[in-house]
Amino acid sequence: MFATRRRACLAILIFVVSAAAPAAAQPWPSQPVKIVVPFPPGGATDAAARVYAQRLGETLGQSVVIENKSGAGGEIGAEYVARARPDGYTLLMGALGSLAIHAAMPDKRNYDLNTAFVGVSLATTMPMAIAVSEKTGIESLQALLEQARARPGRMTIGSGGQGTAQHMAGELFQTLTGVRLIHVPYRGSGPAIADLLGGQIDMVIDTMAALMGQADSRRIRILAVTTDERADGLPHVPTIAEAGVQGYSVATTYALLAPAGTPPDIVDRLSQAMREAASRMEVKAIAAKLGTEAVATTPVETDRVLREEISKWARVVRASANRR
Repeated sequence: MFATRRRACLAILIFVVSAAAPAAAQPWPSQPVKIVVPFPPGGATDAAARVYAQRLGETLGQSVVIENKSGAGGEIGAEYVARARPDGYTLLMGALGSLAIHAAMPDKRNYDLNTAFVGVSLATTMPMAIAVSEKTGIESLQALLEQARARPGRMTIGSGGQGTAQHMAGELFQTLTGVRLIHVPYRGSGPAIADLLGGQIDMVIDTMAALMGQADSRRIRILAVTTDERADGLPHVPTIAEAGVQGYSVATTYALLAPAGTPPDIVDRLSQAMREAASRMEVKAIAAKLGTEAVATTPVETDRVLREEISKWARVVRASANRR
């Protein structure tokens, strides 16, 4: 009797192990891959994820789904991915500038950006631009600087909120030029640009996507783009360096990140799929319509850009704190 039961238990054990073995040996990905966007649908980060999702799914042979998990300026979604299982099935589409700015804040405690993620690939990069209200009468960056220096602490600069990339782009501008501006934070770029159009504030530094709809408006003037090269969408507008401010280079860069500990072979495969997608003409065209550029990279290159963003924005946050 005992021997019979023992043989029966052994047979069950062999069946369970043999049934589980194929599942354990299944190659990645064997289920849908999730990209977490830490902002609501419709924004630039969401757009960056959706530019790639379908093409990644085609290359990987599995569906790639977008999950918007917004709140706390992108920190809720980022922390969720930082704490996720590092198995390649939960990824983050992050705005590197915002992540780096939050990492530099003194009350940042939830996760360490330096160690929480591994870079998979950059996704898109978007120039920012300096725009002024037509009511200022300013027609060039040099005129802006002259007026700001003549009226220290009186000109206003709006942003999408305290600690946002737009806010810190303005802080960097003040650091490099020595001008003093009054920061007016809003709940997003939309309200800030609405007040710029109405003349309630003097200037903004915001993304091309936010400003392009008003590029032909007589109520605002776009004086310069913040990248090293002119923007395809505004080829007549000089770079900020061409306009006379050296050392200023800011772009809104979005990247695909994975939780630290994700196997390197999975990271490499994801990165290769991103680069294949970015090389497609239809992806380039979709990105261009959004005022951005598809720029996929290797994991090593992605990690380098992330470290550079962390270092740059930490300096800006410190300089901003010292001005208060």
